[in-house]
Amino acid sequence: MGKSVSIPKGTRDFLPFEMNRRNYIFNTIREVFETYGYVAIETPAMENLSTLLGKYGDEGDKLLFKILNSGDFMAKADPKETNLNKWISVLCEKGLRYDLTVPFARFVVQHREEITLPFKRYQMQAVWRADKPQKGRYREFFQCDVDVIGSKSMLNEVELIQIEDDVFSRFGIKTVIKLNNRKILTGIAQYIDAEDKIIDITVAIDKLDKIGLENVKNELKTKGLSSEAIAKLQPVFDLSGSNEEKLNSLKNMLAFSETAMQGIKEIEEIFTHLSYLTLNNPVELDLTLARGLNYYTGAIIEVKARDLAFGSLSGGGRYDNLTGIFGIPDMSGVGISFGADRIYDILNEVNAFPEMLHSNLQALFVNFGTTETQYLLPILRELRAAGLKVMLYPDAVKLGKQFTYANNLHIPYVVVAGEEEIKNRKLQVKNMQSGEQQMLDSTELLALLKHKQ
Repeated sequence: MGKSVSIPKGTRDFLPFEMNRRNYIFNTIREVFETYGYVAIETPAMENLSTLLGKYGDEGDKLLFKILNSGDFMAKADPKETNLNKWISVLCEKGLRYDLTVPFARFVVQHREEITLPFKRYQMQAVWRADKPQKGRYREFFQCDVDVIGSKSMLNEVELIQIEDDVFSRFGIKTVIKLNNRKILTGIAQYIDAEDKIIDITVAIDKLDKIGLENVKNELKTKGLSSEAIAKLQPVFDLSGSNEEKLNSLKNMLAFSETAMQGIKEIEEIFTHLSYLTLNNPVELDLTLARGLNYYTGAIIEVKARDLAFGSLSGGGRYDNLTGIFGIPDMSGVGISFGADRIYDILNEVNAFPEMLHSNLQALFVNFGTTETQYLLPILRELRAAGLKVMLYPDAVKLGKQFTYANNLHIPYVVVAGEEEIKNRKLQVKNMQSGEQQMLDSTELLALLKHKQ
C-alpha cells in the first residue's frame, strides 16, 4: 500500500472533467468581459506585505498568508522581543495576495505611464485567505475581477450591473443583484451617533447573513455601541417596499447628512439608468449590504442566488482613493469580482453544466498496428489542422479495451480503419451514444465532427 498523501485543508485538486467545467466558467465570464471592452492583465501571486497590510481592515489582515523570508532571518531577530508584529516584520516581507483589487491599484500606480485612462481591465487568478474552510469557502480560490479606473461616472456601475446580469443569465442561474452605498452607511452611523464606529458597524452588518441579527447586535455591543444606538439601527433593517419607497424613507431619515444624501443621489442615478434597460435579474436596494472592506467609498454591489442557500456569488463596489495609498490620490475606480468556485458549486448542485463538457475529445481512432496507424496519421493531422480534437490510441491492444477507454472519457465517436477501410480509403465511424455506425471518407468525417462542435 502506498504512502498516505494529502493536500492542505481548504485547497483542492481538479480532475480533467472538473477542469473542463472550470474552463467553461472562465471562458463564459471572459467572453462577457470582452464584449464590454475590458482587457486582461496578470499580477504576481505574492506581493510585498507593505502593499497588502492595512487595506482590508483588521479582520482581513488576520487572513493574510505571509511568506517566510529565505535565509537565516531568525539570527537577526531579538529573542527578548515580545511584540509579535515586530517578529513578523523580521521574518516576513511578502504575502500571498488576498484579492485582486489591491494588487490592481498597485499595478495602476506602477504602470501609470503605460496605460490609458479610463483603464478597463479584467483579471482571473487565484487568491489566498487563511479562513476556516467550509462549504463554498476555500483557502485557495479563483476570482474573476473586472474594474474600470480613472472615471467617476455612475455609468460604470450601470455597466457592471449589466455584466452581472449577462454572466448569470448565460449560466442559467437566477439571482438578485443587491445595491447599497457606503455614503448611506456613513449617514446611518451618523444617525445613531456612532460615526467613529463606521468600520465596526460595516464589518458587523456584513456578517448579517452568516451569523444572524442577534449576533450582529452582540458584536456591535462588544465594539462599544450603546443599546440605544443599536436600537436606532432596527428601523434601517426593517425598511421595506420598492426601491423608490426605501429611498424616500431614507431621505426623510437621513436628511441631516450631506454625505448620506450624496449616496442616495448616486443610487437614484444608477436606478434611473437601469430603468431604460431590460434585465433578467432584479436589482434591489439592500441597506444591510455592507461588504466589510475598508476601501469602498460609494456604490456597493453583491449578487446572491435566488432559491438556493449559497453565499455571495459576486460583489464589489466603488473606491475613490485606493491608489492614493500608493502615491496617486483621487483616482476613482469601481469593480466587481466573480467567485468562480461558488459558481462551480452552484452549477454542479443544480446539474446545469452542458453535456458537451464531459470530454475535450471529439473522436478516438482505434490502433490496430503499424499499417493502420500509417494510414490514420495524415488523416488525424488534417482533422487537427481544421481545429478538431482527436486522438489515436497509443497502443495496439484489444479492441474492447480501446472502446472502454472511449466510454470512460465520454468520447462521442470512435473511428476504426481495418484492411477493408484502407483499401477503399474509408473510415468506419461509431456514435458511442446511439450505437449508429457509418462508413465515411476523411472529408465526410471532418464535416460530421465540425457539425457536432
